[in-house]
Amino acid sequence: MPEGDPPLSLRDLDAIGVDRLKNAGPKRVSALAEMEIRTVLDLLQHYPRRYLDRTRQARMAELEADDEVFVVGRVERSASRRTRRGRTLVEVVVTDDTGRLKLVFFNQPWQEQSLRAGRTVVVHGRPTRYQGALQMTNPVVDLVGDRTGRIIPVYPQSEKAGVRTWQIADHVANALDRCEARGIADPVPGEVLRRFDFVGRHAALNGIHRPATLRESSEARRRLMFDELLRVQLEMVRRKRWLERNTAGLSHATGGEMVDRFLSRLPFPLTGAQRRVIDEIAADLAEPHPMHRLMQGDVGAGKTVVALCALLTAVQGRFQGALMAPTEVLAEQHHHTMVSLLGDLSVADESRLDGERPLRVELLTGSRGAADRRRAVAGLASGEVDVVVGTHALISEGLEYRALGVVVIDEQHRFGVEQRAVLRDRGPGSVMPDLLVMTATPIPRTAAMTVYGDLDVSVLDELPAGRTPVATSWARGPLEEGRVWAAVRAAVSEGRQAYVVCPVIDESEVLGVRSVTETHEELAGEGGELAGLRVGLLHGRVSPGEKEATMGLFRSGALDVLVSTTVIEVGVDVPNATVMVVVDAGRFGIAQLHQLRGRVGRSHLASHCHLVGEAATEEAEARLEAVVASNDGFELAEADLELRGEGTLMGERQKGRNDLRLASLRRDKEWVAIAREVAVEMVDADPDLRRNPALAGEIELMLGDREAEFLLKS
Repeated sequence: MPEGDPPLSLRDLDAIGVDRLKNAGPKRVSALAEMEIRTVLDLLQHYPRRYLDRTRQARMAELEADDEVFVVGRVERSASRRTRRGRTLVEVVVTDDTGRLKLVFFNQPWQEQSLRAGRTVVVHGRPTRYQGALQMTNPVVDLVGDRTGRIIPVYPQSEKAGVRTWQIADHVANALDRCEARGIADPVPGEVLRRFDFVGRHAALNGIHRPATLRESSEARRRLMFDELLRVQLEMVRRKRWLERNTAGLSHATGGEMVDRFLSRLPFPLTGAQRRVIDEIAADLAEPHPMHRLMQGDVGAGKTVVALCALLTAVQGRFQGALMAPTEVLAEQHHHTMVSLLGDLSVADESRLDGERPLRVELLTGSRGAADRRRAVAGLASGEVDVVVGTHALISEGLEYRALGVVVIDEQHRFGVEQRAVLRDRGPGSVMPDLLVMTATPIPRTAAMTVYGDLDVSVLDELPAGRTPVATSWARGPLEEGRVWAAVRAAVSEGRQAYVVCPVIDESEVLGVRSVTETHEELAGEGGELAGLRVGLLHGRVSPGEKEATMGLFRSGALDVLVSTTVIEVGVDVPNATVMVVVDAGRFGIAQLHQLRGRVGRSHLASHCHLVGEAATEEAEARLEAVVASNDGFELAEADLELRGEGTLMGERQKGRNDLRLASLRRDKEWVAIAREVAVEMVDADPDLRRNPALAGEIELMLGDREAEFLLKS
């Protein structure tokens, strides 16, 4: 690469195949491709997963039992044999110039071939004493080759592809050496680098792959992590600003009397958080560009009242409102709640003598009768229906709105991207309706900036007065479970109701898990724990009419206990229900358990949630303990992120080049916020990044149109 040429951009590095590197023959190129490493850019972004500090390695003669250490040694011999129980046992002896150590691997037959005599290995583990000598059982082993230097990077390697960490390190070193003449371009503005004391990108790539000190690797990681977050945030902010500039929206008149009348007749005071979020939404609705706002609030935080204020703002300006829910049960619940809260509100109608008519709210789901459906469809087209609540039926072919002004989507993560986009495109003429997305599955605010980066985020972080926290306990065995059913009977004897939730409909679906039908029979049958009580059954396979009838009976108090699958997970509101029992609770995630618990505690009555069943894994145990310990959805969201990692958040996105490789939404929370702040500054000063074409090109390369479009639509 001749000197004098401009520094190498990421696009330049992406255009150079790994076959151009030293010792990268066809077999190695094919093996690297199996690891999704095809270009020099892929290689330089295959970051070390950790480092070995050779200045701190243990010597074998100094090892003590039960101390966690790493040692470097050479394999002296390896052999495998079968144990009496038929398991494979591989025994390996490694040595250094001070002594020897035995390694034992159970059920890892490949280790015999991998750890052949003469290979240099790094062994991580805790030695124990066995028959007078120290040995490690199933330690972590890295093949590092004959590496020198104080700090050695250890790369993710592939047994299947046959590529070792030292081979990756050699290719990386060769690539970096050959980049030296031209250097690596750095499109992040110098002012940003100086403000946060970042090293340049060339230094960062060298520092992360071959650091002289651990501090150097840490500084390099900090810089490259920021680059990942900045690219995503720049794309989000850029497209958000583009929408604001180029998409025609409706400028609603806010602060009208209809919203005031609605709020004045509520039987309870608003929380400070509700007032704040209502004001944030009103400010958006007054703007001439479409609102894109995410409202996240814990279970029971009063999101429906806030959503109704947005819908009524549209109606008082003679537009229509639509609320889309993921299930019929939830749509019916929203309709029921809205009708009861709106009461006899009226809207202006000049064709009538008194100048007004009753506000009309319709339910539109797949199971509605043909006559009801025809009436609702005709009313939407004529404008006589002011607010419609429904499932995906709201975007069915042939459904016309006269003037759709505000769309509210509940539990947004349950809808496909295309479904959301279609509803958003149903505005009057070429005007896009305002969009409010709401979720009762809180995610940490900084994570929301990445997952929902094109939406403004509002948080309802207060519970209404009079709501009592739900006491939660975990019944692990038959004796404790017996007490749970006694608690259900006691609650019913006091005039209260209970839910019992199971993970599956039929016993055969998941081995060893109690089904909802089986549980219903066992509990309600002769001699059952709840025999003599009025016990209903609800799951996804009962007919819509039967489902509606069962929910109606439960709401009215004609059923004491509802045995159900998770169809009641979100939004169902029966204030008299004070006990929730979750059977085989270890099968559910933290967010789902918190949602289920939110079906009780919806009044001033003391409520209880009983988690029933053993935890099959350590992670399941940690999930159940977290739910028992906290009623705070945001705290639980942090715990969930800690347990499952950000893959659960980023999972809906297309898998792209810019999946976060270094940045962690848990560990780097403050940097997510900083990247957002920098992105807003940069885009507001240079909306299309015309003054920084290198950075714009990098975003296009790393995100790609398909993924960027996905981020925008979601």
